[in-house]
Amino acid sequence: MNNMGIFGYVRVSSLEQNIDRQLSVMRELQIPSSNVFVDKQSGKDFDRPAYKSLVKRLEGGDLLYIKSIDRLGRNYEEIQSQWRILTKEKGVDLVVIDLPLLDTRRDKDLIGTLISDIILSLLSFFAQSECETIRRRQAEGIAAAKVRGVKFGRPNKVVPANFVELMDQLHTKQLSREDILKRCNLSQATFYRRMAQHRLSQGKNS
Repeated sequence: MNNMGIFGYVRVSSLEQNIDRQLSVMRELQIPSSNVFVDKQSGKDFDRPAYKSLVKRLEGGDLLYIKSIDRLGRNYEEIQSQWRILTKEKGVDLVVIDLPLLDTRRDKDLIGTLISDIILSLLSFFAQSECETIRRRQAEGIAAAKVRGVKFGRPNKVVPANFVELMDQLHTKQLSREDILKRCNLSQATFYRRMAQHRLSQGKNS
């Protein structure tokens, strides 16, 4: 087969930084770098630009390699749908590197197709189950951490020790607001929030 008809698809999420390993496998298969499509985002939705470009470029008789079945989608239905689009509608041969049994080039008779469909269904189900288990464990871990008092999100900006003095200088017009923003390394929103807290504390102390 002409190399121009051989493609690879690689996807990594923010929680999975193994792009080098996947790319290394594609190089071992001697897939031209121009035929390797890479998405660096999660599978929360299937709006992945590289994958869409790949599907548009694929033609009947082409060969596509993916490292594992979960590269195709985030859940059972999506994996099944993309497999059907690629193999049935586009007429592309698909090889799952981690599972040689899922290789549409072999056993194209009725029995072979049936076995592949059964294996695909099972793997799609397990892929979705694994994702759901990971999400559940993450949620449980976050909930447990909150009970322990762990705070999530961006930490509060720390204002300098002389913030009160700087506010006094602002009121007496010795400093401008821009001067204080630079000195304190604060955004305008944080500055106004800290200024409101300062005025509130002054009111309580008066």
